[in-house]
Amino acid sequence: MADEKTEEKAKQSVIVYAKVWGESPVPPTFLAAMITAQALRPPQFLPMLFPPVLLFSTYLNLADYPVQAAGTSAAWSGLYMLLASRRKQSFTRRFGARGIIRGATMGMCAAQVVAGGLVYAVGRKEDEDENGS
Repeated sequence: MADEKTEEKAKQSVIVYAKVWGESPVPPTFLAAMITAQALRPPQFLPMLFPPVLLFSTYLNLADYPVQAAGTSAAWSGLYMLLASRRKQSFTRRFGARGIIRGATMGMCAAQVVAGGLVYAVGRKEDEDENGS
């Protein structure tokens, strides 16, 4: 039998890391802050629709609805990633401060789509628990 020290040192799988990321309220909050930083200067209306929804998904998570919060943040992160990828940016502007923030935001959106989608797909909702399904 393996002793406790060996079990503690066992590495976690990528799926466990994604599940923990998807259940955390921090990534949608940080994503909302990054989107706000990009959309406020110059002021843009359409990207500013995303931060309130992402902050609401953080509220859902803190109100003990992690599966629904993960699905909401994954869906809206995917929508923002789709919107942001449609914007054209020249090659030289990709390596400035705004380009790096934009790339980090899109990378974080991709991670949130994968992690939140995983949590939503395999998570159990409270309605299912009450019905015994």
